[in-house]
Amino acid sequence: MEEIVYLNGLLMPLSQAKVSILDYGFLFGYGLYETIRAYNCKVFRLNDHLARMRYSAERLGITFQVQALRQAVLETVKANGYNDTRIRLTVSIGEGTMTPDLRSCKEPTVLVLAGLYHPYSAGKYQQGFRVIVSSIRRNSQSPITYMKSANTMEHMLARQEAKDAGVDEALFLNEKGYVTESAGCNVFLVSKGVLKTPRFEAGILPGVTRVVTFELAAALGIKFREVNVRLSDLLAADEAFLTNSMIEVMPLTGAAGKQIGDGGPGEITRKLMDAYKALVKKETSEN
Repeated sequence: MEEIVYLNGLLMPLSQAKVSILDYGFLFGYGLYETIRAYNCKVFRLNDHLARMRYSAERLGITFQVQALRQAVLETVKANGYNDTRIRLTVSIGEGTMTPDLRSCKEPTVLVLAGLYHPYSAGKYQQGFRVIVSSIRRNSQSPITYMKSANTMEHMLARQEAKDAGVDEALFLNEKGYVTESAGCNVFLVSKGVLKTPRFEAGILPGVTRVVTFELAAALGIKFREVNVRLSDLLAADEAFLTNSMIEVMPLTGAAGKQIGDGGPGEITRKLMDAYKALVKKETSEN
């Protein structure tokens, strides 16, 4: 059956959804998005995703009602009925004049997609991800770096670099040479029992799963710190992993052609993987 999408207040078949050619999301990439996962039709940490979008939207002059977006996501997930769902919520500033003028955009464009998600196999989590270092540098001084912008060209180019290299992901360094994040994930490493992750100011997206990882680490009594991370720190780590809403906690077992730790999921990584799954089960069964 054809997927059902939400567009500007209406649910409709995917093939019927149309967006104006003068939409600034299409013309200029002026918009935001969130990638969210639902388990058994229950959306995980939806309020956190909406809060992040609202924070960025206020800075871009995009106005919307959070409760309306929340309802749109829930209705779209329900309409498709997948047990495991990949949700893409996109909000642009809307249709405007051909000559760039934000004042000409009167209403935002809101689109929700909710497709079937196929998680990675247990074997892949045992094997872990390998990454290269992208040739693209992240600009820690750009405000767009800290938003989940609809303009994802850098991420797409980095991911193509990873595919061409035969690995899973591409890692960004910033203009000072510090590790920031991968093309789609936040980065964590463990050294001498301490969990570390790049500082926000290095130029990273404030990941929802990143925050969940902090919560889980605190509950498990794992010490964690935000620090400046060099590539050499990552390569010398005892273990490492990546996080995002779709892959949850994925072991990072190789970077820049070198093995990290013993080449498999480390002890702390495994604890956090298990704790994340337990939290998802708890929260999605209570919604």
